[in-house]
Amino acid sequence: MAAMPSTQHILVVANETATGEQLHRTVRALAADPAARVRVVAPALNSRVRHWFSDCDGSVSAAEQRLSTCIAQLEDLGLDVDGHVGDEDPMQAIADALVAFPASELVIATHREPASNWLAHDLVDRALARYGLPVVHIVVDVAVARPLVAA
Repeated sequence: MAAMPSTQHILVVANETATGEQLHRTVRALAADPAARVRVVAPALNSRVRHWFSDCDGSVSAAEQRLSTCIAQLEDLGLDVDGHVGDEDPMQAIADALVAFPASELVIATHREPASNWLAHDLVDRALARYGLPVVHIVVDVAVARPLVAA
């Protein structure tokens, strides 16, 4: 078992919820250590059809925009924060981030049920079981603009 880092390291995984004020307030409250480091991972979620055709530019661009907003807002709260766009599979995005970031806790931000695909796929419990880290689950209310689909 790997040794826990001496400085608090908080890994945040958020998609559309990355811009939610509830997330920022909670992460600030969790960062008890003044030297705490925060890494935000924004999975580049894509539709199944776009994935099949390797069309990920739009999902990566959207994730980059949310990530930039989240990082700026957390920095405004006085946190040492960085981040990156991660794999579209949030479990893989977490695994990839943990390779370079020795997280002492994991924060997962989701929408409410039934709107949350991550909750429908049991992401919080699976992450808790797989990574053995304390997991904080935050439900964030964020208005999301969805494209209209022609009937």
